Parts: sequence; structure tokens; C-alpha cells
Amino acid sequence: MNSLALVIVGLAMMLTGYALYSRFLGAKIYRLSESYLTPAHTMEDGVDYVPTNKYVLWGHHFTSVAGAAPIIGPAVAVIWGWVPAFLWVTLGTVFFAGMHDLGALWASQRHRGQSIGTLSGRYIGARGRNLFLVVIFLLLLMVNAAFAVVIANLLISTPTAVIPTWGAIVVAVLIGQAIYRLKWNLPIVSVVGVTALYALMIIGDRVPLALPETVLGIPDRGIWIIILFAYAFAASMLPVWVLLQPRDYINGLQLFVGLLILYASFLITRPDVAAPAFNADVPDGTPSIFPLLFVTIACGAISGFHGIVSSGTSSKQLDKETDARFVGYFGSVGEGLLALGTIVATTSGFKTLANWQEIYHEWNAGGVGAFVQGGGSLINEGLGIPTSLSATILATMAVLFAATTMDSGVRLQRLVVEEMAELLGFKLSGVVATIIAVGCAFGLTFSTGLDGSGGMLIWPLFGTTNQLMAGLTLSILVVILTHLRRPTWPVLIPLCVVTVMSLWAAVLQLRTLWAAQNWLLLVIDVIIIIAAVWVIVESFTAIGRARRSPQVQWSDSDTDAPAPVHAG
Repeated sequence: MNSLALVIVGLAMMLTGYALYSRFLGAKIYRLSESYLTPAHTMEDGVDYVPTNKYVLWGHHFTSVAGAAPIIGPAVAVIWGWVPAFLWVTLGTVFFAGMHDLGALWASQRHRGQSIGTLSGRYIGARGRNLFLVVIFLLLLMVNAAFAVVIANLLISTPTAVIPTWGAIVVAVLIGQAIYRLKWNLPIVSVVGVTALYALMIIGDRVPLALPETVLGIPDRGIWIIILFAYAFAASMLPVWVLLQPRDYINGLQLFVGLLILYASFLITRPDVAAPAFNADVPDGTPSIFPLLFVTIACGAISGFHGIVSSGTSSKQLDKETDARFVGYFGSVGEGLLALGTIVATTSGFKTLANWQEIYHEWNAGGVGAFVQGGGSLINEGLGIPTSLSATILATMAVLFAATTMDSGVRLQRLVVEEMAELLGFKLSGVVATIIAVGCAFGLTFSTGLDGSGGMLIWPLFGTTNQLMAGLTLSILVVILTHLRRPTWPVLIPLCVVTVMSLWAAVLQLRTLWAAQNWLLLVIDVIIIIAAVWVIVESFTAIGRARRSPQVQWSDSDTDAPAPVHAG
């Protein structure tokens, strides 16, 4: 099997999905309106609510939702063979992820940019909202703690990525000033910014930087993690236009150029797929493909974290409601293309099946390392870029994806903490809420020692929690669409698939945790399952109420969508 066929079919499916299916969703299901005035205008505050060019906002959304997950998930999942991973990524992007991200963005910006957790209280009741916020808080805690560890590990394993990683922050601040203060031409700023980032990669490849093995008794990984949390604290407090937006935008462009380089290498080398289509000879300890495939590949097919970003930051920056199709759906397409590129790199970047099996000798052996190794080999062979620089480009891609997700994750955690405080009857300042958000992730990360290994402590629950979160978001969308008397099948079918697979995986995980006597994760997993089931039951009860209640009408003149009469 030649990998070029996978690239052509995958690209055709995703781009056709954007051209046709997203247009159907925008016109018939979500009914996006050019004349509706978004919260970015009606609630503009220069900090969180800022009307944003759709291309800049796409960069923020794409890089925030992507992270390292669309690399890690597919790079692990190909252990079951390339066919299952390919089908789930392509079909998931077209019919699940794009619809989910677009829907969450649409629903939030029609309700003053409120988070999906707040919307759950509005449409299914206070109990559902409280449980929803518990799941969101735990999911963000996992992301913020684990991604700090992932980034630190990459900076240690690939010291050539240090200069471009931190240099990107300086470039982003200058880009923000150029766009918003100096009002420079966006295409010119974009070209200059991307050129600067790639120049930094060349410098980084020639001047690798590494911390001492220990500083004041703290291992180098622990020091990197402390630096990352200090940066995330500062970044989450700044107005979005100063750092978050321009950083995500320029990273999005740079990462898209990186994807073009990767795909160009596929086109030139046209390598054969070394991995089996269906792998019957999996290593001992590899779990069953059902339901694990559907939670191993989350980002790149559908991910609950996307709903948190869509309703947490992106909805507050949407200039026009019609921009939601490009920002939300095409943002998912961008992530799907990264996942597809990962599948090709990790199945075709090795010359023989034996070479591939050396990497995939055990469950979870694949990951970012397999992506960097396989992709770097193809780029070197196809474009003649030195292997070291190829690895630097791909490693920097992975770091910047993870870093932008962590940026947004801490900011979102701050907003969730503020929401939870309001529900308890008091108001927290942004600084206090950020201290709590960063403090929880920091405490978890260093809970098992100064090396920061505690950051991965509850990460094994991420896959199931993330997909359960996607199911919960979809359930809210079904309730809203039912109140509006609009077709629900494009949302209801993915809701059923995602919910069944994620609950199935969560229950199987209980058995594994019980056998391993991992009581901490067992208790957290039970809490997550109970909360998710409870919210889903209340959601379907709310759907029944919505069918019996009068139709809700939304007008373009409403600055906040009218709530249903019987919300629970």
C-alpha cells in the first residue's frame, strides 16, 4: 500500500467535509447569521472579549485545541493497524469533530460567550451544571499538569527546540503589537513572523541549549516545569491580544507550514506503508481495539477539550457568527490533517515491517518519538533537509502545539474557577482564580517528587474523561436544537457513538485500576463516570421536556438567547 493514496483520500474527505457538510451545518442546523452581533462586540472589554480577524482567531483555536494529542493518539493507535486509525481520523473529523467544535462555538456565542458548563445549568438544571463543572475542572487539571511534563521532556530530549520554543514568545508579542497597535498589514506581518520562527529553528539546531542536570537539588525537568507554570500564570492574565492571540496565530501558520513540509515529503518520497493494515500480532498487554481506539485517538477525531476552548475563549473573540464555520469546523480539519500526517509518518517512515515492529514492540511504545523519528526520516529523504534540522522542526511543532494548549488551558481553568466561585456566592479576582488554577496543577505535578512525575499521575484517565466531555457537550447541543425545533440527527448520532464508547472504556478501566490496586485513580474514575452518567440522564430528560415545551425563537437582535421556559 502506497502512503500517497492515504494522503489523497484523507485530504479529499476532510476538504469535502468542510466545503459541503460544514456548509449544511451552518445553514440548516446552526443557521449562522451575518447580521447577528456577537459578544465580542456587545461585551468588548479588551481582555477576554475582543473582536478578532477570523484568520487570527482560527490560529488561536487550531493551536489551542490541537496540542500534542493529535500526534500522540494516532502515533499510539496505529499499533492496531493503519486502517482503523485512518478511518476514525477521517470520518471523525468530518462528521464528529467539526460539528462538535462548530456547535459549541455557536451555542456559546449566542449566550454571551458563556462556557458549556454554564449552558448545562441553563438547559438541564443546577445538578447537571455542578457535575459538568467537576468533569471540566478535572479534565483541565489533567491537561495543564500533563502538558507541562510533556513540554519539559521534549525540551530535554531535543535541546535544539529550546531557542525556537522561547523565541516564539518574543515573536508573538511583537506580532500582537504590529497587528493591534501599529495596524500593520496582516499578510506582511504573517510572512515576517513565520520567517522569524523558522530562522529561530535554524539557530536552535546549531545552538542546542540544555539546563544543568540539577539546580538547587531540583532535576532539570522540574526546573523546566516551574518555568512553564510561571509563564502560563503570566500569559493567562494578559489581554488575549497581547500574547495568546498572536502566539497562537503565528504558531498556527508556522505549524501549517510544518504540515506542508511533511506532506510535501510524502508527495516526493511516496513511501510504502510498512505497518500492517490490521495488526493481529499486537504485543502482550495491548488492550482491545474496541473501545480503546475511540479514546486513544481523541484530538484528530473528536475531543471534549475542544468544546471547552470553543466556549471558553474562541466564542468571546468571534467577530461574525458566520466566521464560526471557518474557525470551528476548519480548525478541526487542521487538526485532522495533523493526525493524518502522524499516521503516515508513523506507518511509512520506517523502511520495513521489522523496523516498524522495533518501535512498536509494546503497547504505548509509539508517540511523539515515533512521529519525530519517522517524519524526520521522510523529510530528510524527500526534501534533503538534514536529519537533525528535520527532527528540530517536528519537535518544535510538537512543543509549540503543547505550549499553546497549556496557555489556553490555564486561562480556561481560571475562568472555570471564577464560575465555580460565583455558584458558591462569592466573586474571585482574576489573580486569585489564576493562583488557584496554577496551584492545583503545580501541586499535582510535584506531588510525587521534584522531578514533576506527578503531572502524569491522573493522565491515564484523560482519554475516557475527554471523550465523555465531548458526549456531554453534544448532549447540551441536542437539548438546544430540540428547543429550537431544528434537526438533531447530525448531533444525536455522534452523541450516542461517543457516549457508548467512552463509558465502555471507562468501565473497562475500572477493572484495570482495581487489579492494579490504584485506589486514587479508581476513585477519580468512579467520580467521573457517576458525574457523566448523571449529566447524560438529566440531558435526555431535558430533551423530553424540550419536545413537550413551546418552541423557543432566537432573534438576531437578542444579545443573549432566550432561555427555555422549562429548563429543569
